[in-house]
Amino acid sequence: MEQGEKKIVRSVVGENDTALHHASGGLMVYATPAMIGLMESAAFNLLKSHGHDSVGIEISARHTRACKPGAKVEAEAEITGIDGKRVSFRITARDEKGEIGNAEHVRYIIDPEKFMAKLG
Repeated sequence: MEQGEKKIVRSVVGENDTALHHASGGLMVYATPAMIGLMESAAFNLLKSHGHDSVGIEISARHTRACKPGAKVEAEAEITGIDGKRVSFRITARDEKGEIGNAEHVRYIIDPEKFMAKLG
């Protein structure tokens, strides 16, 4: 795992990904929570490809353009910093027409058993 490394995840916007379904708006457009989920998935899977489990601890996202169900979307996560178990990312979301959002995200590498044991 190193700074500059990237991972892309892809999806097709379905009805369950809409603002109407998430109750985050009243239209059948790609919901911000769904876009953020795709973004976190890209970062999570990048760390997982190195054998690391992680939890998201911070995200600052901008949803800059709408798209409708059926749109092919992707999120590309790039590692921008590594500080021990704390890993920072820049993430860009796109559809076929270009950028639809971007984010700065931080994940923390964890041991899943120890993490869950702390929750009781």
